[in-house]
Amino acid sequence: MIEYQNIFTRVQVQGPHAGVPLPRGPWSARAGRPYFSYLMGKIGDAQLGPIYLGGLGIASLLCGFIAFEIIGLNMLASVNWDPVQFVRQLPWLALEPPPPAIGLALFPPLNQGGWWLMAGFFMTSSVLLWWARMYRRARALDLGTHVAWAFAAAIWLMLVLGFIRPILMGSWGEAVPFGIFPHLDWTAAFSIRYGNLFYNPFHMLSIAFLYGATLLFAMHGATILAVSRFGGEREVEQIVDRGTASERAALFWRWTMGFNATMESIHRWAWWFAVLCPLTGGIGILLTGTVVDNWYLWAMKHGVAPHYPSAFPVTPDPALLQGVLK
Repeated sequence: MIEYQNIFTRVQVQGPHAGVPLPRGPWSARAGRPYFSYLMGKIGDAQLGPIYLGGLGIASLLCGFIAFEIIGLNMLASVNWDPVQFVRQLPWLALEPPPPAIGLALFPPLNQGGWWLMAGFFMTSSVLLWWARMYRRARALDLGTHVAWAFAAAIWLMLVLGFIRPILMGSWGEAVPFGIFPHLDWTAAFSIRYGNLFYNPFHMLSIAFLYGATLLFAMHGATILAVSRFGGEREVEQIVDRGTASERAALFWRWTMGFNATMESIHRWAWWFAVLCPLTGGIGILLTGTVVDNWYLWAMKHGVAPHYPSAFPVTPDPALLQGVLK
């Protein structure tokens, strides 16, 4: 007997829908004519378009394009404008922030971090303009602003890494470079420099919320698919008038875990777990180097990590010694 697992969308609704009316204005037109895609309909909605950008959306895309061009052209210049080497070395190419000697200068030489500052300015402007667009679209449609504030949590982490913490540390050189592997190398070096981020309690919370959000979303998605044969995908109906789908789902989780969320509260759980991941991560990064210089020593002091016996004699850090070593 073939079981009804409902992994892909079974019913694809096709009927052009341009959306609710918009107030007239210079940027109020929607772009593109709606069309339908069978393959996209298998995993989501079959209709593609139209899209509404507005003034904020156009400004955001323009700023994002400028940042993308600055980063890309600098990477291309670093391989002597060779397109073959650009493609071959792309994962290792980087646009580096200013060196520590520059401090917080706003207009360093272009080849010493000036391009990085320009790219960061336009990228941040793009992201903030896109956030404002999301917020205003939600208000225009009389929606809650949950999506915008969830996006703001991710923006918080980005600003901590590239703007707030470098200012508190007194140097743009503390920021993250643009690049695939270079930013991963920065993360590894950052953790080593400050005594292993795994001992940072806010990093622990961030990872817990990351894994928790992933688990919650998988559990919720699987549950709704499992009861879709009973109409469980019509979640709003199941919230206001609980039917056999929500009853069966709740019974399953009470049997397996002893506790169940409701059709409404599971979305609140998932939202908070997802939002708290970058929020706590940003706090942990912000405290690193500004309040705590070594997370391993902090963990030993507060009983989080054990005291290991010294296997080698203690050597003072040359960077902390007075004068210059010759």
